[in-house]
Amino acid sequence: MTATVEVESSGEPLASGVQFPEGFIWGAATASYQIEGAANEDGRGPSIWDTFSRTPGRVYRGHTGDVACDHYHRYVEDVALMADLGLGSYRYSIAWPRVQPDGTGPVNTRGLDFYDRLTDELIGKGIDPVVTLYHWDLPQTLEDRGGWTVRETAEAFAEYAAIVHARLGDRVRTWTTLNEPWCSAYLGYGSGRHAPGIQDPAAVFKSVHHLLLGHGLAARALRSAGAQNVSITLNPAAVSPLDPQNPADVDAARIVDGLHNRIFLDPLLRGAYPDDMREHMARFTDLSHIQDGDEKIINAPIDVLGVNFYTPSYVSAKPGHPASPENPGTEGIAFRPPVGPITDIGWQIEPAALTRLLDRLHQDYGVPMMITENGAAYPDGPSGDSGEVHDTNRIEYLDGHLRACLDAISHGVDLRGYFAWSLMDNFEWAEGYKMRFGIVHVDYTTQQRVPKDSAKWYREVIRRNGLSDQGRIGE
Repeated sequence: MTATVEVESSGEPLASGVQFPEGFIWGAATASYQIEGAANEDGRGPSIWDTFSRTPGRVYRGHTGDVACDHYHRYVEDVALMADLGLGSYRYSIAWPRVQPDGTGPVNTRGLDFYDRLTDELIGKGIDPVVTLYHWDLPQTLEDRGGWTVRETAEAFAEYAAIVHARLGDRVRTWTTLNEPWCSAYLGYGSGRHAPGIQDPAAVFKSVHHLLLGHGLAARALRSAGAQNVSITLNPAAVSPLDPQNPADVDAARIVDGLHNRIFLDPLLRGAYPDDMREHMARFTDLSHIQDGDEKIINAPIDVLGVNFYTPSYVSAKPGHPASPENPGTEGIAFRPPVGPITDIGWQIEPAALTRLLDRLHQDYGVPMMITENGAAYPDGPSGDSGEVHDTNRIEYLDGHLRACLDAISHGVDLRGYFAWSLMDNFEWAEGYKMRFGIVHVDYTTQQRVPKDSAKWYREVIRRNGLSDQGRIGE
């Protein structure tokens, strides 16, 4: 099916064609804690999300990932669904506490066996496995020793990466070290909205560095073991000043862009933290955790940058405004509330912001990219006797953002693939099971999977390697 969408009215030109480049990668993404369940099976140790979600008041209605989508037991069914959708790739994450229950030390072979079976099942269906080594489920034992605020965790991560590669490296071509380190650091150690639930600005910036150091050390370990493609996935923000003509708003956008983007991108791709961000971090910590040679390690070559995108960010100068807890040092800066169409989670929909972001990343860093997450939450469910799930809003969202990708490609951006978030409804972190991002509906009581209309639409997009000739949603 095809969504009926409004024609672009912003005056920006549509992409010249509706076909994606030959060889463009089409996939869908998930994360271990969000779908696997089996939290206490086959030797898996506790993660920070097990601890966090079982702490009263942390997660919506006390939901946990103990069962989630039961993917651990239903992976064969789920891979068959992927094959039916025509996915060329599947991006999944490895649960560190399944592999090393304490984060270091003995390897739990039963945990690795699961990923062995999953990887073989994917390859048997013609689906290329894309592995993310860390999607937020840090072993609790490591957190008890300081988590990402200490160097030990970065070193342990490299060891873990080598262990997983030794088992799967003969079949997995693309390795992503970290998923969204901004969330791990700023939400986990700043606002405390995510695990481990700490509120400490100094911990934020120590975590930023050790996450990046962990990436660099793991990238080295993967390369030395023969990994073909090494990547990291960020959630760079499309930050804009509310009034581009106001110097104070422009400066506010520079600070926020530094905290969200340049503090990660510059050391990763240029080999050094930006000077203004060093000064910013020094307000909260003495930077003694940044040792000589660390930035060179962080600057390990990558083959592709993963980009997760959902919504834009507009900021303005507002004297006296308190700092955002998840953005230390942003006193006097206001984040504009979402305007226009929003998703169920309250995020503003603006596909053109994705084009701007990709253009900027291409111009400033010149790195090949893939969209490793993009999608929308809507409260859709089976309707009538048919049991079908009609999610036109999600189709419109995906269609608009894929056209934004085409626009960026037409500008010369080296964009190599797109992974829809998410393959199926799942445990949405602090939102529990309230938010549904999946293109496949999951009944959490029966674990029945039902492809939504968006899944059928996406199957046709993949088959055509392109979009229909209709316009896109207004922005």
